[in-house]
Amino acid sequence: MTPVAIVGLGCICALGADYQQCLQSLFAGQRRFGLPSRFPAACEVSQPVFEVPDSFLQHDSVPGNLSRTCRMAMVATWEALDHGNLDARTLARHRVGVCLGSNIGVTSGYAVAQNDTDAFLLPRDRFLATNPTHLLADTLDLSGPQQTVANACTAGSDAIGVASAWIDQGICDAVIAGGTDELTPRVYFGFKSLFINDEKPCRPFDRDRRGLNLGEGAAVFVLASTDFCQAHGIVPKGYILGYGSTADADHFTQPRADGKGLRLALDESLTSAGLAPDAICFINAHGTGTPDNDRVESHVLNKMFPGRPFLSTKGYTGHTLGAAGPIEAALTLGCLDRGRLPVTAGFETPDADLPAQPVAEPTMIQGTVALSQNLAFGGSNAVLVIGKQEEPGCV
Repeated sequence: MTPVAIVGLGCICALGADYQQCLQSLFAGQRRFGLPSRFPAACEVSQPVFEVPDSFLQHDSVPGNLSRTCRMAMVATWEALDHGNLDARTLARHRVGVCLGSNIGVTSGYAVAQNDTDAFLLPRDRFLATNPTHLLADTLDLSGPQQTVANACTAGSDAIGVASAWIDQGICDAVIAGGTDELTPRVYFGFKSLFINDEKPCRPFDRDRRGLNLGEGAAVFVLASTDFCQAHGIVPKGYILGYGSTADADHFTQPRADGKGLRLALDESLTSAGLAPDAICFINAHGTGTPDNDRVESHVLNKMFPGRPFLSTKGYTGHTLGAAGPIEAALTLGCLDRGRLPVTAGFETPDADLPAQPVAEPTMIQGTVALSQNLAFGGSNAVLVIGKQEEPGCV
């Protein structure tokens, strides 16, 4: 795979209203969690979530009558375009597509009508009006392909992988890619019914971990070809160097116990990037805090990347579902740029049954390539190989 340039990115989640604020909060060790504030969560046991404050969504170019998922996508997109010094007129002169991961976005609009006229929209029109991919393409008047990926927690990473393939294969000059998902009662109580939520702030890879915390947010990348960058004098902020995707087809919600699907996705990502495992400086693991996920990841990482530092950032963001991959990819690039890793929030007591442990203190790194990986219900595995601005390869 030819390296695909990251020319701009935007991020909004519980960590912050924009990408730089998210990084500042991450390295400051800030965890902003609490009980759901936008819907009743009264029950015998309430579980913390990582919400996006309404103040983060105040933006002159973001209509207030859109679904929350669409509003977060638009906030992240405008930041990504500004980050890349791009505007709609520039994009309109090129083949620009949109590919977003979202599991909640295209369904939430049925319950969030903001005015009387919404109730009279045909189902098709209501669906399109709440589909973040269609919304962005329509708002920016883009002529390229559009795709929404909705395969659970790998949706956003897969969307970036698909977008990179469009550029690598010459289908697009640039693509707006990423993921967005909001926290809704259906999501909150649906996950609660699975008994995989922690009653405390989540503890990835910790001996006493009890499950995940939900979150919400969006991250959007503007990806582009080398020709696009040269035509506009753009210096890339980083690169998508490789991508791997597999499916276990083993269990509805649990990863395959031997980690075979994840190993294959990791192998595929490295092969597509033309890199060996020793080129990887660190791994941003899926790290949900559930017993099964963390056990599988620890064993796979210990076997494929022995001694390599890894972390989970979900202790800062919660599990943002379709937005998880892009948010974590953005934080991965930020760690590469800063040459250091934050602590794995929530990890305190090592689990003797896990052969590899995440970083428990701020850790300096040397190198320019990292991995961001995600696992999902249905057995999906997705891995992105991310390189910083310098020539790819560890130093």
